[in-house]
Order: sequence, then structure tokens, then C-alpha cells
Amino acid sequence: MEYEKRIKIGIEIKKTEDAMKVLILFYSTYGHIYKMAEAVAEGAKEVEKADVILRRVPETLSKDILEKMGALEAQKQFAHIPVAGVDELADAGAVIFGTPTRFGNMCGQMRRFLDATGALWAKGALVGKVGSVFTSSATQHGGQESTILTFHVTLLHHGFVVVGLPYTFQGQIRIDEMTGGSPYGASTIAGGDGSRMPSENELAAARFQGKHVAAIAAKLAG
Repeated sequence: MEYEKRIKIGIEIKKTEDAMKVLILFYSTYGHIYKMAEAVAEGAKEVEKADVILRRVPETLSKDILEKMGALEAQKQFAHIPVAGVDELADAGAVIFGTPTRFGNMCGQMRRFLDATGALWAKGALVGKVGSVFTSSATQHGGQESTILTFHVTLLHHGFVVVGLPYTFQGQIRIDEMTGGSPYGASTIAGGDGSRMPSENELAAARFQGKHVAAIAAKLAG
């Protein structure tokens, strides 16, 4: 009986430690989502005992295609970030996903990664974890909200507790400048040629979201 008690205590301790691990998983073509991911990580690290890990999903395009797209050089800035394995999702208490918009949906690289999580779904390995999403698009109305909302469908199928960007982040209601951000999650506007990088307000939204998600994960762990 005492042995069983110790085993149960050990399991609970492990769950608590896992719950404080915050995984930021992203795909970035030209660096916009990477910059947002860094800001999300900064915010999450403000929460006590949060173990923040930055990962990227595998690339599916060839180097020839990336070079023609003008993305190969840009991707060097985050080449040092390790590529994630599917099992890393199960080790985290919170996962914050970053994806650029592709016709109002997540990018193919992220979709392919998530399509490989069937074994995790079958085991219920992600049930009860905190999930959140941030994104980017070329224009103000380029599908930022639909990308996040349709991403949420996958998270709900896995049993994630979905968290967005509450209006307590006042930067999302400002009208003095063009800016991304909605109650569904932080976002940035890249411009048609990709020349616009995230503004300070958009980065502030990402930091807020990172801290908010990590704080909720900490409460659930408690």
C-alpha cells in the first residue's frame, strides 16, 4: 500500500513538472512568425517555473523551391532552432502554435506535422493541455482570424484547453495604427512583399499571449 502511494505521488509530481513546460512550436517562411515566437517565449518566461522551449516543424519544401521563393536566406536566422518531434507535444503542459496564413488556413508544413499526431490522439495524450495559436498574413484581412479559429478545431479534437488573447491586452483595440491581433490570438501583418516585420504593438501582443498561456498552465498544474 505504501509502495502504491509513493508511485501515485511520483506520477502527480511528474504531471506537475510537465504542466509547466511551455512548448512554442512554429513554422516561418521569411521570419515574421519566428520574431513573434521569440516574443511569445519572452512572455512565457515571465511566469515562475515555466520551462519554455522553442521548436520548429519540419520543412516540406525543397531547397530549390525555397531559393526561388527568396526564403532560403531568411530561414538561416532560425536554422539553429531544433526541429520538433511529435512526441514533444505530450511532454508539454502548454503548446503555443505559430503558423503563417495560407488561404485562410494554417500552412501545409504545420498541417502535415499535426496530421502525424494520430497516435497521441488515440492515447488521449494531449487532453487537458493548454493550447494557443498566433499567426501572420500579408494583409489586414488576409485570413488571420480564420486561420486561428480553424486551427482551434484540431486542438479541440485533441482535448486541448484553448486559450486566446483577452481584451485585457489593450493593444488590440487601438485604431491609431494598422496592427494585427484579435481575441483569438496575436498576429502580424507582413505586407504583400513581406517587407513589414512585426510592430512593437504586435510583439507586445505575442508577449502578453505567452505569459497568459503559461500562467493558465501554471494554475491548472496547481
